[in-house]
Amino acid sequence: MLEKEADDFSVAFSLEQDSDGLLVVSLKLGTDQLAKPGLYRLSWLVPMVDIQAFWRPGTDRSQMYPADWSRPWVSQSMNNAPTGCLYNLKGLNRHTWAFSDALNSIEIVTGVREETAEFLCSLTLFQGWAPFKEYEAFLRIDTRTAPYFETLAGVAKWWAAQPGYTPAPVPGPAREPMYSTWYSFHQQLVAAEVEEQCRLARPLGCTAVIVDDGWQTDNNDRGYAYCGDWEVFGGKIPDMAAHVANIHRLGMKYLLWYALPFVGEHSRAFRQFQGKFLYHSQGLSTWVLDPRFPDVREYLINLCERAVREWGLDGFKLDFVNDFRQSPDEDLLAEGAQGERDYISVAQATDRLLSDVIDRLRQLNPEILIEFRQPYIGPLMRKYGNMFRAGDCPNDSLSNRVRTLDVRLLGNAAPHSDMVMWHGDEPVESAALQIVNVLFAVPQVSVRLDRLPPAHHRMVEFWLSFWTRNRGLLLDGDLKPWHPEAWFPLVEVSNEREQLAAVYANTVVELGDPLKEKLTVVNGTLEGRVILDLAEDAGPCKVQILDCQGQVVIEDERNLAAGLTALEIPPAGLAIFERKSYAGT
Repeated sequence: MLEKEADDFSVAFSLEQDSDGLLVVSLKLGTDQLAKPGLYRLSWLVPMVDIQAFWRPGTDRSQMYPADWSRPWVSQSMNNAPTGCLYNLKGLNRHTWAFSDALNSIEIVTGVREETAEFLCSLTLFQGWAPFKEYEAFLRIDTRTAPYFETLAGVAKWWAAQPGYTPAPVPGPAREPMYSTWYSFHQQLVAAEVEEQCRLARPLGCTAVIVDDGWQTDNNDRGYAYCGDWEVFGGKIPDMAAHVANIHRLGMKYLLWYALPFVGEHSRAFRQFQGKFLYHSQGLSTWVLDPRFPDVREYLINLCERAVREWGLDGFKLDFVNDFRQSPDEDLLAEGAQGERDYISVAQATDRLLSDVIDRLRQLNPEILIEFRQPYIGPLMRKYGNMFRAGDCPNDSLSNRVRTLDVRLLGNAAPHSDMVMWHGDEPVESAALQIVNVLFAVPQVSVRLDRLPPAHHRMVEFWLSFWTRNRGLLLDGDLKPWHPEAWFPLVEVSNEREQLAAVYANTVVELGDPLKEKLTVVNGTLEGRVILDLAEDAGPCKVQILDCQGQVVIEDERNLAAGLTALEIPPAGLAIFERKSYAGT
């Protein structure tokens, strides 16, 4: 299971087997001198017996088995998470593994071995790492039979209990719908127009605005050559403090986009930090700061603090933090190579930077909002941020559904959708699917609300008000996202009193658990019918069926009998059943 190259480290390797199918592998290294270890590889094979699917972070809609000769994938603090789950088509866990070190770069190979029909899991450690004296990590393998999502929830709790991994508190505003300027404005921001969109968004239920890239430059080419100074371009926002105050008067919070690592050649910061960059990104037209220098970290923290103090910001969208990366060719053991750096490891310095950012911002505002997006949504990121958004997938409701549920499966308490947007000529039912597909995350909206057709406006108002009324159930209920291998065609959530099932494919909705007092069925398709399969007779129910604009199309009483029931639910609409003789449990 453990292979290693020769080095001067002492190694302790042990296995602890729990009787009920939980195995914990411990790896501990030590040496007297600061040194780079050789490569270490933890690997094992899983017989492919009663296993039909594999889930891991970052696969999006590509759900096929990889082969064991496939290209490795990498987990580190700013990139996905070191875990994977093999399960069967009943949704039952067969083999889930997780690694305790979510900070450092782990090269991972997962795939089918063609010769033996076994699944290889391989973790390669210390590739391109900074030197160290001590290291300890744990591999957790869970083969207990349980729904795969319950097994992954156990992984999230295990990570959260690791030293230094305690998740940050989630303020209430992080769990409310937001308006974003990215898709609706891109970099072409105008303060008055943003304020107008917020004026229209607030009655729809949006309680915050995220002002994205563009506020800091007059350049609208989407590059990052003008980043680094983080000063407001007055041609777009003449008075940032007054602009933020105007948003506050509407009853909304204000978050601002920062690409913390980036310093472009057209900034003063580029001259200030000469010799303190990790590398130059040709594709992004920017340099990337080296957080191992204490003055670099202090500069970035001060920028955020100043924005809160002087402009009244309520939070930040911190972007591109995964660009803080260690160079594998760097030799910091050479005499004098470390210079003014107080860290050798870029990963550890970034951890220090982001920890200090949120700690010091909390001193100014205990409910400061910090958003990160995929792929920087792993367990360590939860201690720096309190909003975790699906990666960019404009106009792609299917990917948004998959990505938000993937984020949620990692245990993130305030998952956010990518900003929903659509073409103004879309049929209203089709446009509604953009919101219906992200019901199990906090919705972010990024369309020009003043340009929406009346039917679209009614649709947005209905679905955001529905989401807000049912937020506790949707975010905190017992979540059952079935069949990730098929992009989650059925998602259920329930609490003691009510349950909701959202169906995203033309399939039978099996509700095997005892029915609650209230049942909501959401039709996430463009079909006009949903088929329920009930395990028990629900008895007489008050029924209300609504279309995607919230207009009632049926309101009556009917019996919900055990077995198959066809419901005529309009596309992107819903049905609500309230049992008249509910006894509870």
